Amino acid sequence: MCGITGYININQKPVADTGIISKMMKIQKHRGPDDSGIRAFSLKDGQSLDLSVDRPVRLQVDLEGILGFNRLSILDLSINGHQPMVSPEGNVILALNGEIYNAFDYTHELQDWGYRFKSTSDTEVVLALYLKYGFTEMLHRLNGMFAIAVADLVRKKLFIARDRFGIKPMYYIVNDRILGFSSELKSLAFLEGFDFQLNPAKIDEFMLFRNNLTDTLFENVASLRPGHFIEYSHDTGIILRQYFNADGYNREESNPADFNEFTRDTELWLGQSVGRQLMSDVKLGCQLSGGIDSSLVTWLANQKSNKGQFESVSIIFENENFSEEKYINHVSNALGITSHKFILNPDYFVENIEKATWHLESPINHPNTIGIYKLSQDAKQHVTVLLSGEGADEVFGGYPRFYDLIFPYKSKRLLQEINRFMNDPAELVNYIKDYHRAVMATAYMTPYLAGRLKPDFRKQKAITERIDLYNSLAGSRFDKQIKYELITFLPDLLIRQDKMSMAHSIENRVPFLDNNVVEFAFSVPQKHLLLKRTPEGLNNEKYLLKKITAGVFGHDFAFRNKMGFGIPLREFFMNTRFREYIMDRVLSGIKARNLYDHNLIASWVANIKNLEYNEMEALWIMISFEIWASVYLDRKNENRYTQFAGVL
Repeated sequence: MCGITGYININQKPVADTGIISKMMKIQKHRGPDDSGIRAFSLKDGQSLDLSVDRPVRLQVDLEGILGFNRLSILDLSINGHQPMVSPEGNVILALNGEIYNAFDYTHELQDWGYRFKSTSDTEVVLALYLKYGFTEMLHRLNGMFAIAVADLVRKKLFIARDRFGIKPMYYIVNDRILGFSSELKSLAFLEGFDFQLNPAKIDEFMLFRNNLTDTLFENVASLRPGHFIEYSHDTGIILRQYFNADGYNREESNPADFNEFTRDTELWLGQSVGRQLMSDVKLGCQLSGGIDSSLVTWLANQKSNKGQFESVSIIFENENFSEEKYINHVSNALGITSHKFILNPDYFVENIEKATWHLESPINHPNTIGIYKLSQDAKQHVTVLLSGEGADEVFGGYPRFYDLIFPYKSKRLLQEINRFMNDPAELVNYIKDYHRAVMATAYMTPYLAGRLKPDFRKQKAITERIDLYNSLAGSRFDKQIKYELITFLPDLLIRQDKMSMAHSIENRVPFLDNNVVEFAFSVPQKHLLLKRTPEGLNNEKYLLKKITAGVFGHDFAFRNKMGFGIPLREFFMNTRFREYIMDRVLSGIKARNLYDHNLIASWVANIKNLEYNEMEALWIMISFEIWASVYLDRKNENRYTQFAGVL
């Protein structure tokens, strides 16, 4: 788990010195505090040069590309795992951020092929796979989380890839002078002639969904899509290619296996995934929320660890209505593991909201993001690697909205929709359209409130690309929703996990997104995952996982109402320090920026105690947007931008 950054001058101008790459690396040093490396290269003449990271270096040869790497040492802590890693012949340079859990399945094959390993790192296995199979075939063989950069000086090509589901981030910018890329957006700020500017065309979509489907909120900065890679050469320029498509999954509804067979197979595949992801030369534990998904991962990880050696970390709240402490205690007591619990209170929330925003690099769309920030900060005292339950809801259909989308006309659901869209009857008419219902299921703000906050808001502009994506997907309504959320909703949650954990040099792993687990999940008939009625009479989503959980932790634990990782937002809003911060810093910024209706937002702030739930959600989006804008768009001097790094 590390950080990649670099650039190549596509105008073929030589890199003058290491000044820019050093700044790009230092600003994301938290991603890899254990080791750093810089290598300059040329796709024109095939040369490369290892450069010092300790002092500024002026290049004496013409090399138009440069690659920097910050390493968090997890496997092979020795210098043999140093990156960027170079092939034995010196003509391929590779940087890998992440972990490849099946890497060592290939070592004998590669040794028989003639490769001689000098390290025990997964990075070198990936390098050898590239040498044998080429870039695309290498990617198809990888089971893990990763962002990869490869400079092939023989083929005169640069490749940059991101894993199937977007667990690891990768951003890039391109113009007529440069292709810049990085694990974190903030590094790109040091490229010559570049500055962060708001992309107004993306605001409407962000207001509804709290994220953007394909791009960032910044002008001319793209997020490399999951399952895609960039291929660059001076002759052809940039080509964006897709090597994995979630729409390729087809559910096997006619699978003859019975429910008990599927529960056994689920335990088998998930257990194998957890076992692979315990691969580490440093201490690891579990991010235990007390929910089903993280509890299952913790149970399996504890089974496969040395007895008494496994630990969990959790966030709890003083407000018992939001705290799942009793469920966390239930799991830790049942398994006999050491449990570390950290309290998230309003003071910590307001003290760290700007720091967390700086690390996230986008508005804090989910308030509980700061909970993950604190969990990672405190967990660092105990572990370096954490396993989490992220991805289970998307893969196994675990959100309550899956049930509502498949059975949309139950009276209770219709009453909820009528109440939600009472001020916007057109939305009720749209509810009968499958594609509209599916896309708007992940919206956090109603179009009515968005229109009040931003008079020029255009709903169609916000949802058109998402509707086109949904309509392009194959399968039943259930499968289309699974695929849609894997592509649109999940990557945002994964980036949150990555950025908040890496802010404190913690690696976060997600066993539910193992290639084999996801593929297996699509072999499970819908009737075992989403039931209209169950013997338990409630909680019909993700039924298979709940039955497994009930067998381990009890019926009442497994079949309780889904709580999620929420925070007492109204209580935090009403905290004196947070109110002062909003009044003194946030409202004035919203007024000066003149993007949203300041008077409406100010009236909400003054009446927080009586706000409706959807107004609370909308207010949070406005506040988090302004905090992000103040950190990233109002860079009148570099100190304002770099103050959180503590390294420049």
